[in-house]
Amino acid sequence: MPALRTVIEAALAAHRDGDAATLAVVVATEGSTYVGPGAMAVFGESTGQVGWLSGGCLEPEIERRARDVAAGGNPAWMSIDTRDDTALFSGSAVGCRGQLHIVLLPLAGLPGWTGLAQAWLAGQGGLHLSFVGAGTIDARVAALRQCWEFERVDTFDDACALRDVALHLPPPPTVLVLGAGPETSLLLSLLKSLGWVTTLAECRPRWRPQADAADHVLALSPGDALAVQGGDGKDGGGIWDAALIMHHHFELDREALVALAASAIPFIGLLGPVRRREDLFKLLPDATRQALLPRLHSPVGLNLGGQGPEAIALSIAAQLQSLHIGTAA
Repeated sequence: MPALRTVIEAALAAHRDGDAATLAVVVATEGSTYVGPGAMAVFGESTGQVGWLSGGCLEPEIERRARDVAAGGNPAWMSIDTRDDTALFSGSAVGCRGQLHIVLLPLAGLPGWTGLAQAWLAGQGGLHLSFVGAGTIDARVAALRQCWEFERVDTFDDACALRDVALHLPPPPTVLVLGAGPETSLLLSLLKSLGWVTTLAECRPRWRPQADAADHVLALSPGDALAVQGGDGKDGGGIWDAALIMHHHFELDREALVALAASAIPFIGLLGPVRRREDLFKLLPDATRQALLPRLHSPVGLNLGGQGPEAIALSIAAQLQSLHIGTAA
């Protein structure tokens, strides 16, 4: 399914372009559901559907209600319950055995949404959404805040408006890729589809075409790339969540290790076999090695099997996604 980043980007574009669109937000769940609280989807006249809240069985009903919300201009609550035995055999035969509580927000009625979405996408902070009372929605990203008051909030079917509910959506994860090679464009595309914001630092003209798949490009050496961002910063402040060393070039990899040792980036991945890491470490001062070891993953990537650029890109993307959702890898 599209990452949250993709949905926020679609909602930003719909709001900016004046599309009659609705943002559907899962606020609470019960039982077994396809998504959890904080999941989003956009339904728009021109935008179409971006994002999924189920395996496809619930979207037609959500889209129908979303059109009503966009036309009426008032938020609405809806609840979809598939916990009953009849849900296994009737209607869309969902059978997920869960319940979704969804709020439908007309984007045209959310002044200031563009600024919030841009700040979130830039990594300035997480998106905090609070539903206070029946018709008040408070939204905040870092110091940027909007409060939307609605005189009327609709409810569909047996839904009821949830009060005093808060959601926190962390900013999109960020990765700095130092160096490019045959697997780079594949990896960058995979990571973007998973919601990562990517920065490629590559100073060699041969590999510049690989930069087309990156969100941000720095035509700099590893040390200069880190220095220009304040040592370990990322767009909007804070640090990158991960850095990958992928030059396929011994000296550039060594320079990258030295620069990253002085950073606070919590995950450092080094492409190549163990022997390559050992050879590189022989040239590093002990203090540099000690600064790297707790954060260094070498060889980077999960051992999924296979060879070549595609398998390498998949293994690295899988490890970073595992890092992002908090599982051990």
